[in-house]
Amino acid sequence: MDAGVCGGGAVAPVVREVRVDGPAQAASTQEQRGRSAADADFARVRAVADAICYEGYLLYPYRRSSPKNRVRWQFGVLVPRVWAEAHLAEQPGVSGAAESWYQQTECLFESAPDAVLRVRVRYLQAQRKTVERRTGAGDGWEAVETLDVDGALHLTFDEAVPRETNLEVPLTELLAGERTYPVGAPGGLETAPLTSAGGTVGRIVRRRHPVRARTTLRAERLDGPDGTYRLTVRTENTGDAPSPAASREVALRHALLATHTLLGGDGPRFCSLIDPPDWAAAHTRACRNVRTFPVLAGEEGTALTMFSSPILLGDHPQIAPESPGDLHDAAEIDEILSLRTLLLTDEEKREARATDPRAAAILDRVENMPQEVFAQLHGAMRSPEPAQLLQLAPPPRPTRHGRAEPSDAPSAESSDAPSAGHAAGERVPWWREGGDEGLSPSTDSVPVGGVEVARGHRVRLCPRGRGADAQDMFLVGRTARVEGVFHDVDGSVHLAVSVEDDPAAELNAWYGRFCYFRPDEVQPLDGAGTASPDEERSDGCHRTVEA
Repeated sequence: MDAGVCGGGAVAPVVREVRVDGPAQAASTQEQRGRSAADADFARVRAVADAICYEGYLLYPYRRSSPKNRVRWQFGVLVPRVWAEAHLAEQPGVSGAAESWYQQTECLFESAPDAVLRVRVRYLQAQRKTVERRTGAGDGWEAVETLDVDGALHLTFDEAVPRETNLEVPLTELLAGERTYPVGAPGGLETAPLTSAGGTVGRIVRRRHPVRARTTLRAERLDGPDGTYRLTVRTENTGDAPSPAASREVALRHALLATHTLLGGDGPRFCSLIDPPDWAAAHTRACRNVRTFPVLAGEEGTALTMFSSPILLGDHPQIAPESPGDLHDAAEIDEILSLRTLLLTDEEKREARATDPRAAAILDRVENMPQEVFAQLHGAMRSPEPAQLLQLAPPPRPTRHGRAEPSDAPSAESSDAPSAGHAAGERVPWWREGGDEGLSPSTDSVPVGGVEVARGHRVRLCPRGRGADAQDMFLVGRTARVEGVFHDVDGSVHLAVSVEDDPAAELNAWYGRFCYFRPDEVQPLDGAGTASPDEERSDGCHRTVEA
């Protein structure tokens, strides 16, 4: 750990700081106790945090030559400030998909005064893997992109090493003043020989540059119920290298990559910023989260841990139990990626294995996956709604061209009968041929607050805090234009809308990309009306959405 990167308030003697920024070393009894407590806090979050940490680390087809893998490190990248200010436009937001020199988390919690807060800052440190070939009979070395040693391929490539720092501090200390701690990592150089029958023919050199950074913690009491506080966690890259003229590739060698933060402790109960309790609503709006956003983590219904991620998540994110391992693309479908990976040619698999050890591990797992594990990748049906909502009455049935459709869902007996056996007026189940006949997103309507809302209507967005996408909270109160009324296979209805003040609305509509809301998440606006024939967009964009 490099010295001299700590700023701000002095560190009180009672603060315990546990670093895991380098090779494991013998720790004091106090450090081991702090690390054990932090591990217990964050164990339930580890799988999700790792998925975020390695999101986009190496994408299918997992080869260095793939265009996808030539521009890397897309989330939570904290570069030195001097480089950021020379190259990057300062546009603070909760998304960490652009480089910056800092990120900030603010969240709320309830606690007794004797609580102890634990913060774990996690990131990747870039590591350049260079393949070198021996030259002549001496000790000369030449860097090469590729080296074949007795049939084994070795490639020059950028890797990354996981780093984390655990901070543990009593709440009373933070209330007395902010505290700042170093969280950077030292540089390093490692070499490994590549030998054949004739001796050493090459070597692999792994080089890491120092990463200098700091995390500042601050807590403040809030107006409201006793024992309510706001916690601020700010992590900054404090390195002074490289020069402002350096390339992005050079700057990344001195950056924290995929930076994210876990929050827990003894005593605090955190509040959701997505669905806050009544007392916290005003304080939630005052929280300033920059290039990261905290959500409740762990099991549904718990509030002991927060996960602040550069990728926007909902409360209590989980890894699907059917997923057998990380594929570095949490937005993709395991089954598709696994099947495609199996279909790589032998030469493509050879290059993937030589690119990175994590790519080799993915290939090994997929090639050796038992059939029963493969079968469960096909998916499972889970409702995103809380259990109590599933007992509510079914949503209103849409109308077509002003004519009301039957509101009663078909019985289980009629659902299993052949489509030809359905009585007149009964809805054909969606899995039967003809189940979607007569549906028309551009002309169907649905009743909302006594108004038949259809394409062309203007609405105000009022997304529910519970069950909504995390990004929906940024659209509360915005106005939108309805682009179509869509029917899900479960019988529910969604309105596709374009947000009116979105500068990309016209382009998104051309592509058929819309936001979707349930009828109870919008309010019709006075004077709204359906689009005239002259205002109709081409049917092509509707077909895109339906597909």
